[in-house]
Amino acid sequence: MTHKGRIVSAVALTTLALGLTACSDGEDAASAQDSPPASAPASSDPGSKSPSADPSDDAAAPAGGDVAAPGTKFKIGDRAVLPFKYGTDKKGTVAVTVTAIEKGAEADMASFGDKAKGMTPYYIRMKVENVGGTDLSYSSLRLRGKLEGGGPTGVILIGDLPGKCDSETAPRDFTTKGASYETCSLSATKTDPIAVASFEEGDAYSDSPVLWTS
Repeated sequence: MTHKGRIVSAVALTTLALGLTACSDGEDAASAQDSPPASAPASSDPGSKSPSADPSDDAAAPAGGDVAAPGTKFKIGDRAVLPFKYGTDKKGTVAVTVTAIEKGAEADMASFGDKAKGMTPYYIRMKVENVGGTDLSYSSLRLRGKLEGGGPTGVILIGDLPGKCDSETAPRDFTTKGASYETCSLSATKTDPIAVASFEEGDAYSDSPVLWTS
């Protein structure tokens, strides 16, 4: 199932270069919708819906391999086993394989409106596998794009680009070991190219994310 994004102007993008207005985490925010751009308040607390990872949630090591420690670096195409929690009642272990970081065209960002002028989108494509065998149906997992070396892009996007980068939720049968699905995380930059995909969910990984690089 594909998430349909909405316009939520969290912070106005006021420059076209490095001096972007900073949010609390040092990045600007924008989001997409299917209809023409319109300002609207955020509809929920992101912490209530976003998945988070906590290694202590897992009672035993997963059968699919050792859990990647915070700060571990992988190459694109590598499989990383990660602790995963979604909402308040779904937790387990997943394996994430970043298959590509693809550069899009500035024109692809038209649905974001004027705030996206000068932005180049990047599509982080991945496969997500249920390693622990717990019920993770309808959960979703997102990776963030980073500049080469792991620096922030200065932009946060909420939503996807249908037909180009579809953010999928896990299917109903994502409840058994070996079940898998493919999804895409949208990122964008006004400066240097995006070359890194970052897993930052959960306290341990927010401070020291797992990274995939080319």
